[in-house]
Amino acid sequence: MSDNPEIGRSIRTGDILTNYHDQGTGLPVVLLHGSGPGVSALANWRGVIPELAKQFRVIAPDLLGFGYTERPANVRYDMDTWVKHAIGFLDALKLDKVGLVGNSFGGGLSLHLATRYPDRFIRLVLMGSAGVRFELTPGLDEAWGYTPSIENMRRLLDLFAFNRELATDELAELRYKAGTRPGIQEAYAAMFPAPRQRWIDVMAVDEAKLRALPHEVLIIHGREDRIIPLSSSYRMFELISRAQLHVFGRCGHWTQIEHAARFNRLVAGFFAEVR
Repeated sequence: MSDNPEIGRSIRTGDILTNYHDQGTGLPVVLLHGSGPGVSALANWRGVIPELAKQFRVIAPDLLGFGYTERPANVRYDMDTWVKHAIGFLDALKLDKVGLVGNSFGGGLSLHLATRYPDRFIRLVLMGSAGVRFELTPGLDEAWGYTPSIENMRRLLDLFAFNRELATDELAELRYKAGTRPGIQEAYAAMFPAPRQRWIDVMAVDEAKLRALPHEVLIIHGREDRIIPLSSSYRMFELISRAQLHVFGRCGHWTQIEHAARFNRLVAGFFAEVR
């Protein structure tokens, strides 16, 4: 057993040893993290996992290329690869149907999963989510173009959080160190190279498929988000027929951190409706 809390359980997903966290019992709810530098499932969902695990089985994997999941040499980082990895992960755990919570990049991946494999998912929560076309923001351009230094990480944290008190020197150092482990920055730099507008466009789901999405969808966004614009969630709300939208004021890209208690209550209530 490792004393590093970011290292949880592991399971082989095809050729990839996938690191994941698994707590609680009941309805399985899978949490998909975002694409910030140094991110991992636990870093993204630290305040969410134990709260949702009081009612549900909560499963949070490190997606391919992130955290402590294996990064095979010469892997191609694209949506097809991430979808294949995610479905393989569900298959390895013998999970036929799950609830899905996606943050940012993880939200875009969630929409690709739900539109390609609709029978595998019960309901979706999208938080500060990609998945529709929008103009590349300076904040997202800086996040995807990050080069490792504590100063650059501190500046990114200021962009992610509305409450600057959350962007501490200690957190910047932790995230900087997480992003400089062997192979991490090389993988990250290979994912979203400039020009970066194309990756937003590739991540977008065809709008006709969003209109046809059969699932109940809870969309959550921070009004002051400088990474993914609030307008993208409004567009999803217009397109997805069974959607509801909740916007937090005085909140940046970290809804699950800046408004943790209310976020957890919203998500728990949404999945508690499933019978």
